[in-house]
Amino acid sequence: MMKTSDYYYDLPKELIAQTPLERRDSSRLFVLDRKTGEFEHKHFYDIESYLNEGDCLILNDSRVLPARIYGVKKGTGARVEFLLLTQKTQNVWECLAGPGKRAKEDTEFDFGDGIMTGRVLEVLENGNRLVEFHSEENFFAALDRLGEMPLPPYITEKLSDKERYQTVYSRELGSAAAPTAGLHFTNELLEKLRAKGVKIGYVTLHVGLGTFRPVKVDDVTKHKMHSEHYEVPQETAELIKETKANGGRVISVGTTSCRTLESVAKEHGEVIACDGWTDIFIYPPYEFRVLDGLITNFHLPESTLIMLVSAFAGYDNVMNAYKEAVREKYRFFSFGDAMLIK
Repeated sequence: MMKTSDYYYDLPKELIAQTPLERRDSSRLFVLDRKTGEFEHKHFYDIESYLNEGDCLILNDSRVLPARIYGVKKGTGARVEFLLLTQKTQNVWECLAGPGKRAKEDTEFDFGDGIMTGRVLEVLENGNRLVEFHSEENFFAALDRLGEMPLPPYITEKLSDKERYQTVYSRELGSAAAPTAGLHFTNELLEKLRAKGVKIGYVTLHVGLGTFRPVKVDDVTKHKMHSEHYEVPQETAELIKETKANGGRVISVGTTSCRTLESVAKEHGEVIACDGWTDIFIYPPYEFRVLDGLITNFHLPESTLIMLVSAFAGYDNVMNAYKEAVREKYRFFSFGDAMLIK
C-alpha cells in the first residue's frame, strides 16, 4: 500500500517563494528524464530547446478571480472577510466568511463604500455562506476593483501586482487559485515556440481551493478529491489527435491541464470536445492515455499533486529530484521554479 507519508520530503521554510521573480521566464527549470531519472539544471527560457516542431503544448486559460473581499456589516461596522468559492446563480455565491459569527443569516454588508452590497441568505451545513451580491456596475468589474487575490496559505507577503498571479494567456474567469506552471511563460516565449513549429492549444479548468486541501488519510486510495469544472474546445481536441497521428508529443502545462486531458480520455477513450466536472485522482500506478510530457512547479509534501507527478515520472525519480532541488535551493510552490518532465 502506498502511504501518504511516502510523499513527505523535508523543505526548509526559506525555500517557499513568497514573491514572483521580476522576469517570469527567468525562474530555474529542473529537467527530469522520466525513463532514466537523469536531470539537468536550466532556466525556464531554455525550455525552447526541449520542445520540437510538431509537439503541442496544452495550456489552462482559466483566470483567477480576485475572490477575497472585505465587507462592513451594516449597523455595527464590523469587518468580515469573504472568500468567493462557487457561483450558484447570477448574483449568489457560496463563500467562506470569517469571523463567521458576524455573518449570520440575513445580515447585510457594504463593500468598498457601497460599490457593492451583500446579504447572507443561508448558513450551509459545512459552515460556508450563501451570499447574494448587488452592484450598480457589472459584478465582475466591481470585484476587479475591490477584490484581492486569494493567495495560497503558505504565501504571507502581499502581492503588489495582481497580474503576477495570472498567466499571460488567462481569459476565462473562474479559478480560486492560479494554474501556476503557466506563470513562467511570457508572450515573447510563446511566440518563439510558435515560430519553431510548436503548436499551442487551450483547455479551461477552474481551479478550486480544494487544490490546497491536505491529504488527511494515510492510505492514499481513501482520499476524496474535490470536483472542478473543465472545458475542452473542438480545436484543442483536433490538435491533440493531429499531434499524436504525426508522432509529436502532447505536453501538458500544469497538473490542471493534465487532469483535464486524462479525465476526458478516461471517460471517452480519447480527447473530444466536451465540458463537465472532474474529480480524477492520479497516483501511482496510473496509465496515462494522453500525456507525453509535463511542465509543472514543485509541490507540497504529501499533496495530491506530488502524487500525480510521481505517477507520471516514477516515484523514485520524483523523490530524488525533490531532494536534489532542495539541495540546490530551488524556489518552491506557486511563485517558485519549474520542472520539465520529458
